[in-house]
Amino acid sequence: MAFSSAPSALRSVSLLTALFIAAVHSNIVDYEDPLQPVTSDETVSVGGTVTLTCRVTESDNSSLQWSNTAQQTLYFGEKRALRDNRIQLHRSTSTELSITIADVQLSDEGEYTCSIFTMPVRTARATVTVLGVPSKPQISGFENAVPEGSKVTLTCTSTGSKPPARLRWYRGDQELEGRPDVVESVPDDPTYNVSSELTLEVSRSDDNALITCAVDHPSLAPGDKRSEHALRVLYSPVVEIHPESDLPREGEKFHLQCLGNGNPEPTSYIWEKKDGELPPLSRTDGAFLIFEMLNKSDNGVYLCHADNGIGNSQGEYTLLVQGTYLTHEAKGSDDAPDADTAIINAEGGHSGAEDKKEYFI
Repeated sequence: MAFSSAPSALRSVSLLTALFIAAVHSNIVDYEDPLQPVTSDETVSVGGTVTLTCRVTESDNSSLQWSNTAQQTLYFGEKRALRDNRIQLHRSTSTELSITIADVQLSDEGEYTCSIFTMPVRTARATVTVLGVPSKPQISGFENAVPEGSKVTLTCTSTGSKPPARLRWYRGDQELEGRPDVVESVPDDPTYNVSSELTLEVSRSDDNALITCAVDHPSLAPGDKRSEHALRVLYSPVVEIHPESDLPREGEKFHLQCLGNGNPEPTSYIWEKKDGELPPLSRTDGAFLIFEMLNKSDNGVYLCHADNGIGNSQGEYTLLVQGTYLTHEAKGSDDAPDADTAIINAEGGHSGAEDKKEYFI
C-alpha cells in the first residue's frame, strides 16, 4: 500500500518544481522577446544630467512608460505625467522612450522602471547611482612657522563625498604617505566627511616647499580639487663673507659684507679679527666691515658672527692686501710680478741728470 502512492507523490513534486521554475523565470528579462524593454544602469554626479533610455526591438504600437523610484509616472510616450521641469523628453518613437533628468540630486538615486503595456505588461529596471561631489580640501597646521628638526602635523579635510573620497598628499610632485583616511558619515545625509593627517620632520630644505592635498573620487578628473600651502621652516643662518673686490689694494677704501642665509634673516652681526684687534682705520656697520684705507697690516683672517634668534653661525675671510705700484715710468709689474718692488725714474740733484732709485713698497 505504501508503494501505491509513489506515482502520485512524484507527480506532486514535479508540479511544484515546474511552478517554482515558472515563478523564477517570470522575474527574468527575456532578451529574445522583441517586445521586452531593455534599459541600462547609469551613474551621474550631483548637479549633472542623466539620460534614461528604454528600447524594444519591435513595436506593436503599445506605449512605453518611465516611472521614478516612487513608481510615479514620469512620461507615458510623449506625454509628461509629472510636473518636474528637470525632467524632459529626449526621444520618443515606437521602439524607444528616452528622458533626461537635469540638476540631479542625491534624492534622485534609486531604481527607475520602464514599462510597455502589452498583454502581459513587460518591464525593465534601471538603477541610477548618484555620486556626491566632494568639496575642495582644506589643510590646517600651517598657522605657524616650524623650527628645523621639529615635526609638524598637517590635517586635510573634504566633505560631501559619496562614496567616500580618498585623500592624497604630495610634496611637489612626490607623493607622501599619510595616515589612513578617517571616514565619518553625515547624519540624515548619504554623504561622508573624510580627513587625513600627514606628519613631517622638517629641515631647512623644506622651507617654501609646496605641500598638496588632492581629492581622488570617481566624480572628479585627476587634479580637479586640491589645495596647496608652502611650509615655513625656521633655521639658523649659514654665513658667507663677500669682499667688495677680489684684488684689495693698499691705500684704497674697501669693505667686507657678511651674508647670513637663514630664516628669519640675521638681526645681529659681530665682526672680529682672528688673533688680534680690528684695524684702527676700520669700522663696522651691521653686516659690513669697512676699511677707510687699506694697509698691509690689515692682512689676516676676519670672522663674522651672525644671529637670527634661531641660532648663530660664523664665516671667515682671509684678507691679503696687494701692494700699490707707482707709475712714473715704473717697471716691476712685468719684470717682477710677484715682488713688492718698483723701479722708478726720478729727477736727481741740480744737475738734471737722471738717477734711478729703487723703492720697496
